[in-house]
Amino acid sequence: MQLDNCARANALVLLGVFPVSCSSFGKMAEVKVSLVCAAVFLSSLVGALVEDLDDSFKDNRMNDVWLVDFYAPWCGYCKKLEPIWHDVGAELKSSGSPVRVGKMDATAYSGMASEFGVRGYPTIKLLKGDLAYNYKGPRTKDDIIEFANRVAGPAVRPLPSKQMFEHVMKRHDVLFVYVGGESPLKEKYIEVASELIVYTYFFSALEEVLPETITLPELPSVVVFKDGSYFTYDQYEDGSLSSWVNRERFQGYLQIDGFTLYELGETGKLVAVAVIDEKDHTEDSHRLKSLIQRVSTEYRDHFNRDFQFGHMDGNDYINGLIMGEVSVPSVIILNTSNEQYFLPSETVDTMEKLVNFINSVLDGTSPAYGGDGIFQRVKRVAYDAKSTVMSVFRSSPLLGCFLFGLPLGVISLMCYGMCTAESDDGADDMELMKREGLTDEDEEEEEEEERRRQAAKLEEDEEEEEGEEDDEELRQQEEEKSPKSKKAD
Repeated sequence: MQLDNCARANALVLLGVFPVSCSSFGKMAEVKVSLVCAAVFLSSLVGALVEDLDDSFKDNRMNDVWLVDFYAPWCGYCKKLEPIWHDVGAELKSSGSPVRVGKMDATAYSGMASEFGVRGYPTIKLLKGDLAYNYKGPRTKDDIIEFANRVAGPAVRPLPSKQMFEHVMKRHDVLFVYVGGESPLKEKYIEVASELIVYTYFFSALEEVLPETITLPELPSVVVFKDGSYFTYDQYEDGSLSSWVNRERFQGYLQIDGFTLYELGETGKLVAVAVIDEKDHTEDSHRLKSLIQRVSTEYRDHFNRDFQFGHMDGNDYINGLIMGEVSVPSVIILNTSNEQYFLPSETVDTMEKLVNFINSVLDGTSPAYGGDGIFQRVKRVAYDAKSTVMSVFRSSPLLGCFLFGLPLGVISLMCYGMCTAESDDGADDMELMKREGLTDEDEEEEEEEERRRQAAKLEEDEEEEEGEEDDEELRQQEEEKSPKSKKAD
C-alpha cells in the first residue's frame, strides 16, 4: 500500500500536479524515497509501453498487430533509436491505436529473427497476421507512427463523402483513388495496395464524391492527385498498375536528401538534381532551381516516365556518391540502379540547354560516368577507407593516431624482428661451422687435399702395374733362355 501511494504521488509529480520539494514531503529522506519510487514508476510505465519479446512471441502474435524493433545490444544505431522507440510506444498507446509496440534482441533470439528476415540492425517490421512489412523510412517518431497507422489499417480506405474527400486531399501531397464500383480493376487495385501500402495511402470512392471539376475518361479508373492536378492510369500506355503506382508515388519535384534518393532508386527512374547552396541566394542558384521546376511541370508528358526532378542542398552527399567533385550550382543526372551519372558538357543556364541535356541522356548520346563494374567497386572500397580514416582524424586526432598508428607500429616491429632473426641465425650457423672447422675455405682445402691424395694413389697404382709388367717380361726371357742353357750343359 505504501508503494501504491508513492506511485500515485509520483505520478502526480510527473504530471506536474505539484512540485517535488522538501516542504512537500517533509524530510529529505522522504524526497529521496519518492524519487526512487518515481524512477520505479516511470520504468514500469515505459516497460508497459514497449514490450520485451522472447521466443514465445511467434505463437502469440497472430491475434494482434505488432510493431517490432529487432535490435542488437552492441549496435550504436539501435541505442540511438531506443528513446525514439519509447516515444513511439507512448504515442500509439495514448492515441488508442491497436498497434502493440515491442522490441526483440535479435542476437539472443537469432532463429526467430532469421524467420522474420532480419539482416541488419535495427530492423523495424510491422506484423499483421501472416504479413510482415519492412519500414524503410527515416527513424523519427512521427514517420514511424505514420507508417504504423497506415499499414495497420485496411489496404484501401473508403471515402464516403465529398467532405471526407476534401479533407484527405488537404492532408496528402500524393493521393491514389480508385473511382467506380466492383470490377477486376478494383481487385487488382486492392492487390497493389496491399503490396505498396508501406509507401503511401490508397483510397476508393464513387464518382459522386469527386468534385465537379474532375472529369474522367472512363469508369472505373485509378487516379493519382498531385502537383495541383490529377492523372489517370492507362493500362496500355503505363504498363502494369504496380509499376505505375511505384513511379507516381512521389511529387514531380522534390527536395532530395540521401534517404529520398535511396527511395527514388526503387522507382526505376533517373534523378535529375540541381545541386545548389540554399544559404547562397545568388542568381545562378535560383535560376537553376527554377529551370528544374519548370521542366518537371511543363515537360511532364515527355520526361515523367523516365525522370524524377528535384534539388539538393550542398554537394557533400553527391561528391561521396560519385567519388568526385561537383561544383555548386550545377546539374547532375543520377542512375541509382547502376551508380552511373551524367554531367552536361556546357553550363546549363537556359531551358533549352537543360532540355537538350536531358534528351541526350535519354537517347544515349551523353557519356555515362561511374558504374558498378569491378574497377569502380575497388575504387569504392579505397574511397570509403580513405573517407573513414579522414573522418576519424578530423573528429579525434588522438584516437586516429591510436587506431591506425598502433597496428602500423606492431607490423613494423614484426618485420624488424623477422629480419634480425634471419641475420642472427646466419651468424649462429657460421659460428658453429667455425667451431667444427667446417667453414667454406676449410672445406675447399680439404677437397683439394683429397683430390691430390687420389691423384697420387692413382700414380702409384699405375707405377705398380708397370713394374709388374716388367717383371713378367723378365721371367719370360729367363724361361726362354733356360732350355738353351740346359742343352749347353
